[in-house]
Amino acid sequence: MLHHAAASLLGVPEIETVFVVLAPGDEEFRRHDWSAFGDRLAPLYCGGANRHDSVLNGLVAASSAVDPEDWVLVHDAARPCLGRAELRRLIDEVLSDETGGILAVPVADTLKRADATQRIAATERRQGLWQAQTPQMFRHGVLIRALERAGEVTDEASAVESIGLRPKLVESRVSNFKVTYPDDMELAELILRGRGADT
Repeated sequence: MLHHAAASLLGVPEIETVFVVLAPGDEEFRRHDWSAFGDRLAPLYCGGANRHDSVLNGLVAASSAVDPEDWVLVHDAARPCLGRAELRRLIDEVLSDETGGILAVPVADTLKRADATQRIAATERRQGLWQAQTPQMFRHGVLIRALERAGEVTDEASAVESIGLRPKLVESRVSNFKVTYPDDMELAELILRGRGADT
């Protein structure tokens, strides 16, 4: 999955380097051949206990190679089916919007809020609701500041929102889903095969 996620990002010429944040003791990354990406793929062995910590640690570790005004994109390796058109749309739309933004899809399903006994407590209105995806694109300095100030958050946009900014929602596709459950692997393989990618 990491290979496909990195290949998607590096297929866009504006992205100079993909920093891969790994656990400090990770040994798996070195077992694979990444030579096809040349020096544009850079492992950082500074992962934290959760997403917030890993992203912040990675941003700090990359600070010597990245200017605070540079744009950075944070992407989940568990989203191997990122399409080039969606990535291109995100970059183009965010470059004209100083706040930053994220890929997302409007919620299509009816949403139910459950109580402690797994019974429906309420039906939520889906109008105006979007399902956040990655990449999420912000200025390096803004994102570090936001993550340092925010408590634990589940995505970078939440941290940026917490400092008073309103990131842009850029419409994506449902195929850019996060591989979470065992059946998701089969679906990801089908999508990647359909694009002619080696799985």
